[in-house]
Amino acid sequence: MRTSQAFATTTASFSDDPFSLRFGLPLPRDMRAQAQGLTWAEFTERFAPTGGPVRLRSWTSEHLGAGRHTYTATLGLGDTISSSSATATGPIAALTSMLYDAGFQLEILSFHQQRTDAGTATFVLCEHDGQRRWSMAIADDCNWSARAAIIAGANLLHR
Repeated sequence: MRTSQAFATTTASFSDDPFSLRFGLPLPRDMRAQAQGLTWAEFTERFAPTGGPVRLRSWTSEHLGAGRHTYTATLGLGDTISSSSATATGPIAALTSMLYDAGFQLEILSFHQQRTDAGTATFVLCEHDGQRRWSMAIADDCNWSARAAIIAGANLLHR
């Protein structure tokens, strides 16, 4: 005897996702529930704060060979401006190292980038002391977008 059974199917809808409404692209899956129903202003306030104790002022890199670079940044840390450098295989590793050295530890658990008509959107899930926060940034340059999203994550975790 053969029986067949119909399975209900659902189509994911991102209509309550302000990023999707603006750009026609979905947010990372784990971020969607936190963004559902927010306006664009509420979304950017929650995930892309413009203020906080950490600010990135400038960024340079020098290629050393064998995939390594020395990165130098000017960071605003509270009321002080300081220069920091790190040698790493990429800018994200360098920035997280600089932040760690400055007392703003964070671990990147998830990293996503998407091209939009406004530039590259970067979404980062960061953690510090068991506290997790999604952050995001949009910039013309994909590397600047990544750095800005990490700075936003540091500011959300170290308020």
